[in-house]
Amino acid sequence: MTERFRPPRLVMAAGGTGGHMFPAQALAEEMLRRGWRVALSTDARGARYTGGFPDAVEIEEVPSATFARGGLAAKAGVPFKIAGGVMSAMMKMRRDRPDVVVGFGGYPSIPALGAATLLKIPRMIHEQNGILGRVNQVFARRVDLVACGTWPTTLPEGVEAVHTGNPVRASVRERAGAGYIVPGDYPMSILVIGGSQGARILSDVVPPAIAGLPMELLRHLRVSHQARDEDGARVQAYYDEQGIYADVQPFFTDIPARMTEAQLVISRSGASSVADISVIGRPSILIPFAAAAGDHQTANARGLVEAGAAIRIPEARFEIEALTDAIRAVLENPDGALKMTQGALSVARPDAAERLADMVEALAGKEQAE
Repeated sequence: MTERFRPPRLVMAAGGTGGHMFPAQALAEEMLRRGWRVALSTDARGARYTGGFPDAVEIEEVPSATFARGGLAAKAGVPFKIAGGVMSAMMKMRRDRPDVVVGFGGYPSIPALGAATLLKIPRMIHEQNGILGRVNQVFARRVDLVACGTWPTTLPEGVEAVHTGNPVRASVRERAGAGYIVPGDYPMSILVIGGSQGARILSDVVPPAIAGLPMELLRHLRVSHQARDEDGARVQAYYDEQGIYADVQPFFTDIPARMTEAQLVISRSGASSVADISVIGRPSILIPFAAAAGDHQTANARGLVEAGAAIRIPEARFEIEALTDAIRAVLENPDGALKMTQGALSVARPDAAERLADMVEALAGKEQAE
């Protein structure tokens, strides 16, 4: 096959956490369906989250670094490591020039976006949160298009953006608007998720809050609780001591299925979690991560809260009794729980991957026309 007849090529740049990687995975699935070749540029840390990507996606590891970690010596070496990553990415792009480069944030996206800028390759960024992350802030004025998952998103002055929503994986889209069984006198499920790496405060507060529920609720409950490795044993032991059936794991590979079965989701308000909850349509209790840059998790939760789909508890007020009361407010009110589900669906964008893919193809078409 000659070069000019090869399918168009997309390079995605992402890394760090599932919050960046899941939307990239969703776009990869859609672009492969449209006949594109797809590569993911990330570093060793980001590569740990690629297990769910389609096999057809080429994983390219490039060196990168951040000023947020390490001592003075490590920080002094950051510019050199980033420069090396950019050079490595440029060499790869010269061998097989992409038609479009899309950055999803996180410091591992710097090399590919930097190389695309230097090579004048059409490029865009997608911001998942209600406030631009540090890397996306740097590139917002240096790309052709900016897409936003949360709306409104705080943008630098003079920067315009398109609201696409946050792309969700195919396994989530398949369950979009899945039928909801309202709470009642039968087996019920609570899903507890704290982002792709768990959250200690949820492991500290959620188990005793659930244990504080009245027995008429407890006897019907089963819990899926995502906890960090170092917290898993004690969380599981607590549930067992209280006679509560719980499955405690550091990472659930089947979150869409568990969310579909749940009567209630207790979660951080990371962008991907909020998108999944909205698309599947489930009542939720959201606890924004207080240390998130620019308090972006509070911004992420706003749409669900204003739609009457979620109860938001600020981390400073996230206490056992308050959470017990919030859980009861959902599980003891089936009509209200159903309205929360409908509210979640009202703000969902299950076609976000298609919207983002349309932007990618439009950007590639504009380049070809020029």
